[in-house]
Amino acid sequence: MTERTRCGDFRKEQIGEDVRLNGWVQTNRDHGGVVFLDVRDRYGLVQVVVHPDTPDVHALAHSLRQQDVVEVSGEVIARDAEAINPKLPTGEIEIKASSIVVQNRAETPPFSIDDDCNAGEQHRLEYRYLDLRRPLMQNNMMLRHKVIHAARNYLDQQDFLEVETPILNKSTPEGARDYLVPSRVYPGSFYALPQSPQIFKQLLMVAGMDRYYQIARCFRDEDLRADRQPEFTQVDIEMSFVSQDDVMAKAEGLIAAMFEAGLGVKSGMPFPRITYQESMDKYGLDRPDVRFGLEHVDVTDLMKTVDFKVFRGPADNGGLVKVIRVPEGASKLSRKQIDNYTKFVSIYGAKGLAYIKVNDVADVPGGLQSPIVKNLSEEVLKALLERCGAENGDLLFFGADTKEVVNNALGYLRVELGKDLDLFDVSDNQFVWVVDFPMFEWDAENKRLQALHHPFTAPYDADLDKLETAPLDMCSQAYDLVWNGTEIGGGSIRIHDTEVQARILKALDISEEEARLKFGFLLDALKYGAPPHGGLAFGLDRVLALMVGAESIRDVIAFPKTQKAADPMSDAPSEVADSQWKELGLKKRRTVV
Repeated sequence: MTERTRCGDFRKEQIGEDVRLNGWVQTNRDHGGVVFLDVRDRYGLVQVVVHPDTPDVHALAHSLRQQDVVEVSGEVIARDAEAINPKLPTGEIEIKASSIVVQNRAETPPFSIDDDCNAGEQHRLEYRYLDLRRPLMQNNMMLRHKVIHAARNYLDQQDFLEVETPILNKSTPEGARDYLVPSRVYPGSFYALPQSPQIFKQLLMVAGMDRYYQIARCFRDEDLRADRQPEFTQVDIEMSFVSQDDVMAKAEGLIAAMFEAGLGVKSGMPFPRITYQESMDKYGLDRPDVRFGLEHVDVTDLMKTVDFKVFRGPADNGGLVKVIRVPEGASKLSRKQIDNYTKFVSIYGAKGLAYIKVNDVADVPGGLQSPIVKNLSEEVLKALLERCGAENGDLLFFGADTKEVVNNALGYLRVELGKDLDLFDVSDNQFVWVVDFPMFEWDAENKRLQALHHPFTAPYDADLDKLETAPLDMCSQAYDLVWNGTEIGGGSIRIHDTEVQARILKALDISEEEARLKFGFLLDALKYGAPPHGGLAFGLDRVLALMVGAESIRDVIAFPKTQKAADPMSDAPSEVADSQWKELGLKKRRTVV
């Protein structure tokens, strides 16, 4: 039997050869008695032509419907010059069928199996196995394979060991909720699915593995968004005897290999770095999009001298007053757009959006147009224009409130302005490291410190003296990699000294008893010669979604869940039999309606 040729592999060099192909019928067209079939498999599409001079084959070809599975044998022939399709790799040839075998008939699919499919996502997820036949989705899955393969190749070349860590773990809730798995052997006890391999990869460093990696499955029972899933994949690494610079350099090489494989793009290294504080000062967010300007300008000190309560109140009470200067914004942005931006910032808690149109910088205040100008002295206005670098035609947007509200409101407004004003090229790829994150943040609800990353993140040695006196002034050896305004990965140097770890846990108000209950095995391990170590994880699904320009990471996962953490295809989660409840030593709680 002739060996199968994949549908996308036929070329003009094979003209005259007898071949066999298998695939799904994409279209069936009758042109004056000659039947044309488009047959597709994962590798591409080829045109099959069936002439009336083979009556049995011709009759069968007429009966074929979309998505029927067929085997076609025949000869590769050249297309007529006017029929060549330059958009198809196989567009110069077609297969003249001498035999067609129907390997399986298909019912009419619930939606069109092509990239122009307009079915809703819920419907496509219900029939995901059909959705995955679409070229777009198959390309996404092939891209996923290429990127993972490139990651493995790079890490293998760098002497990393791939080690699988447990899926059934001990519950150590610190951030999102754990998915719990009841134990039949130990009634009343539960495993937890891993939110990350964090503790185990640290234990591998204690074990002397030196360099570890894993394409790790992780699980978090949290509220979902477009870029979140209850189960997701990380490219996870950890290294011993390293500094922050060492880990970041290896991570840059890893992401460069992934991007070259996925997009054919070479990334310039090393990537630039900015501190967390610089990022918040300039961009309002800790994941800045550095493809364009519109950097924030802090004018809090200037507003401590004015009587305008909207600005003076935050300035005097630990808040912020910031400005975004939009070059030529006075002419580019209409009043309706400004009103829309006012509604936009309200999402982030802003009570309004003050603005000034700069018509003439030389005429203050006459050359300034805004309801708030009358509330600011000429001296303050001149100092404001100078600090912002304002020019004629500019528009100034103001944020005045708590630090959190101002940074969020103006941070996201800046991103929105960048999109609306076409200030960046969507094909541009800008990476930036954000470093020197605060060690702690204040949990106002529970009136306690909490780790900004996780409790195993190492502080800088120089900051340890602040732990008991000024913990909120401490910086950690943590680092996030941001791509075009999206955080795609992060990590830190870990605490390897038992005394330092104990002090950090105490600062977090985690008692010795609670610490031993949650992660006593890690604390024990640190006593037995733990090396200095650190690592990082990239969110693979998020990276892939950004590569293909997908709005949701569901488009790059073969069998994802919905935003309600359900699988409409398999109907998971679902009820289980009473006998399984009994086996696990569990009782159903009666629902009161």
